[in-house]
Amino acid sequence: MTGGATSDATADGHDGVEGRRAAGRALRERAPLAAHALWSTDDGARHDPVALLEEQDAARESDLVPVRHGRMLVSPFTFYRGAARIMAADLAGTPTSGLTVQLCGDAHLSNFGLFASPERVLLFDLNDFDETLPGPFEYDVKRMAASFTVAAGHNGFDPSECREITRAAVRAYREAMREFALMRTMDIWYARRAEDQLVAAVEEAARQQKDRASKGIAKDAARAAKRGARKARTRDSLQALSKLAERVDGTYRIVSAPPIVVPARDLATDIGVSADELRDMIDQQFAAYRATLQDDRRQLLERFEIVDMARKVVGVGSVGTLAFIVLLQGRGEDDPLFLQVKEAGPSVLEDHLPASRYANPGERVVQGQRLMQASSDIFLGWSRGVREGRTFYWRQLRDMKMSADVEAMNPISMDLYARECGWTLARAHARSGDPVAIAGYLGKRDDFDRAVAEFSRSYADQNRSDHDAFAEAVRTGRLSSVDGV
Repeated sequence: MTGGATSDATADGHDGVEGRRAAGRALRERAPLAAHALWSTDDGARHDPVALLEEQDAARESDLVPVRHGRMLVSPFTFYRGAARIMAADLAGTPTSGLTVQLCGDAHLSNFGLFASPERVLLFDLNDFDETLPGPFEYDVKRMAASFTVAAGHNGFDPSECREITRAAVRAYREAMREFALMRTMDIWYARRAEDQLVAAVEEAARQQKDRASKGIAKDAARAAKRGARKARTRDSLQALSKLAERVDGTYRIVSAPPIVVPARDLATDIGVSADELRDMIDQQFAAYRATLQDDRRQLLERFEIVDMARKVVGVGSVGTLAFIVLLQGRGEDDPLFLQVKEAGPSVLEDHLPASRYANPGERVVQGQRLMQASSDIFLGWSRGVREGRTFYWRQLRDMKMSADVEAMNPISMDLYARECGWTLARAHARSGDPVAIAGYLGKRDDFDRAVAEFSRSYADQNRSDHDAFAEAVRTGRLSSVDGV
């Protein structure tokens, strides 16, 4: 099965609404809702989590691997963000309904955020698709739900608060899927969470709070959402130019800040090529990438010329894979455009699910993103690297992008955020899967919510143990680590 457009239960998706709903309900025989609570390592067959990370490290830039380890070492929460491969292996042994969607593959709560649509409307959506692949919808739901349990525990919330926040995320997913099951196909495709809808949803949740103190906290969350949107609107290429570049001899160039930012002029020396040879490589890559864009967007991009580029470390889980920023200019120095270029490898899910239909992992990421997001970057494209086996995807570096400050959240604001993430994940899945069958499987009651919350509690404990094992590997010298970078 490819593309995630159909499911094992519904064949071609044209069996009639009642038939599809009944097929979804029938799948509870295959995977009862209560079975999603199960998590155990009693059989002793689980992979060594540290070894899985070491295998990933072997394919990454050796000078950046210690940086990745340092970021993951900070807390169980940061470890979870970088442990998508570990959880992919763990999910492979869990019950699944057989209902396939296009998975994000790493749908933790920090991989949702604001960004601008081509119409300059701020949208709230998933924003990381490095691991995207068709697969069981439960994988993304459990990855998202467990991230809320881990994050809530990291923020010091009590167990009942952690449980309720996690259940809120799953309940929002289930209830949203019921809504999508009643919608026309094109209405699902056009559904989105725009800035005004996001703020309105948070304000409505604030009104529903039962006591004055909770109402006040929820209203603060609504005001914070508005502030975040205003700040997002300032995050563009001009702002990036002021942060990342300097003017030298009348020309802008990217500022060196190793190991996080290493400009091309320094990279050329590191990889043993001349500056002219490196520029030729960049131009070849840029031309190959442009060819993957729609004609109108390619012609738009051709109005810009490359000024400078640099390697730039990003994220937690991505650290060690190659990532670059490219500075271009249009009509002059006051007309900048920053592009981000990220290496794409096989999805961590491909060890356990059918391989991607796309031979180029960069194209896998781009096509998965286009399928799941309500609206995607106009400059989203891909290329094949100069080195054999290296592939990349390209997008704008800052196009009003903004992520939530999870570690600053209180229980009420995280609960509100959980609801938005649950709704958003359901919308993304409804675009590629069968919302009628999934809604039929999930049902009206909260059995699935409670089961996934119980799984998340157990898996958060597992994540904490894995983080301890990871810290011990660093302490004993098995893994190298650099702190504070």
